[in-house]
Amino acid sequence: VTQNQFDALVSFAYNLGVSALIKSTLLKKVNTNPNDITIPSEFERWVYANGKKSNGLLKRRKEEAKLYTTK
Repeated sequence: VTQNQFDALVSFAYNLGVSALIKSTLLKKVNTNPNDITIPSEFERWVYANGKKSNGLLKRRKEEAKLYTTK
C-alpha cells in the first residue's frame, strides 16, 4: 500500500478500532488488491452511530476515502 492508503487505514482504525478494521470487507479488499476501485466506497459504509447516519462520520469517511485514493 502507498503511504496515503496506509494513513487512511490508520485513521479508520483509530476511529473505529482495530477489531472493526480486521473484520471489515474494506481490509479484505485491501489485502486482495489495494488498488481495487471499489475500496473508497467501503469507507462510506461505516457512517452510522447508534443506528443513525451521522453527518460527522460521513464527512470523516469521505476524507479517508479521498486520502486513500490520493497518489
